[in-house]
Amino acid sequence: MATFEIKGGTRLKGEITPQGAKNEALQILCAVLLTPEKVTIHNIPDILDVNNLIKLLAKLGVEVEKSGEGSYGFEAKEVDFDYMQTEEFRKTASALRGSIMIVGPLLARFGKGYIPRPGGDKIGRRRLDTHFIGFETLGAEFDFDVNSNFYSVTGDKLKGTYMLLDEASVTGTANVVMAAVMAKGTTTIYNAACEPYLQQLCKMLARMGAKISGIASNMLVIEGVEYLGGTEHTMLPDMIEVGSFIGMAAMTRSELTIKNASIENLGIIPAQFRRLGVIVDQRGDDLHIPQQNHYEIESFIDGSIMTIADAPWPGLTPDLLSVFLVVATQAKGTVLIHQKMFESRLFFVDKLIDMGAQIILCDPHRATVVGLNHQMCLRASRMSSPDIRAGVALLIAAMSAEGTSVIHNIEQIDRGYQNIDTRLNALGAQIKRIDDCQ
Repeated sequence: MATFEIKGGTRLKGEITPQGAKNEALQILCAVLLTPEKVTIHNIPDILDVNNLIKLLAKLGVEVEKSGEGSYGFEAKEVDFDYMQTEEFRKTASALRGSIMIVGPLLARFGKGYIPRPGGDKIGRRRLDTHFIGFETLGAEFDFDVNSNFYSVTGDKLKGTYMLLDEASVTGTANVVMAAVMAKGTTTIYNAACEPYLQQLCKMLARMGAKISGIASNMLVIEGVEYLGGTEHTMLPDMIEVGSFIGMAAMTRSELTIKNASIENLGIIPAQFRRLGVIVDQRGDDLHIPQQNHYEIESFIDGSIMTIADAPWPGLTPDLLSVFLVVATQAKGTVLIHQKMFESRLFFVDKLIDMGAQIILCDPHRATVVGLNHQMCLRASRMSSPDIRAGVALLIAAMSAEGTSVIHNIEQIDRGYQNIDTRLNALGAQIKRIDDCQ
């Protein structure tokens, strides 16, 4: 266990480049199981969740070779299904929610896949029905062993079909797409997720030999093929990091330039920050956030209070609502933050309230924030990071607060943000990492 000690009130200045996208990495890495040929992937973020998935792939028998910073080669010539029956696999895979996406590729290529009930953030109910209903629709048989807590799917002869997903789940869509690319016949997936990272997965699969049309839409049509080959793939920058840095600049009244942000893949994110009054300028493919001593929340045309809510792409990603909420605490005006998808993701606001923020938690999904307009700073506090996104929101709050704050359980932050303390300290932050064992 480790802790961050943060001296607040310091301003940042300089340039920062976002890491490779965590949510893309989890999909792309699982896709290497679809072929025995070499797959080379670049811009892989050096974060806990991704590193743990790479280690899991190696344990499954995938040959893994690091060829440079952020670059790896993978060859899944064989897969050790015996290992998937071990207690070690159960513990390792259940601790990583992204491990669920190994099932689709294994089912497509080998006709079977196993996974324990996966873990990840404690942010509310995250059902897996979409994944397994999709597999069953393709002709696989699904089983859940209550005693061992293991899911299994089997199906030697998957057949293409039409399916309407019950929710536009990103990981569910990715898993079903990877299962369908080698099914016999044509599969049509309606209400598919269409996030940039899912688009990246489909483009990579197409380079491997898959036949996918409708990429970037909510209807994917897949013609099954018998074999997929190797390829090379470079991951997008992480849109959640980009949004976190925008929010960090606003809260600390800093001037930052976010380099190579892949603006065309950020969707509504910059515009939503502008609705909070944050200035976000585009300079080529960079974003520049000038120093602002004050920023004012817009209201709707009829004068009603602004609402910022998550929605499936191209709506606002739920992974950034925690950042929007903390940024609003120092804005001028009032905003309703509506977290529609996860019922426990707003529970961290009690920590912000302890720091002096004016927030009313209306229910598990909604919080009203009355901004302090930087007229009163947040107070330093001791707190613990409950999940990745709340953890970085608390880090942003601590960086803007008066005094020295302590955040425990920063392993949660490390799961999604690469060397965040080192990178921010290079911009002027004062963050000290302390090993709790010391």
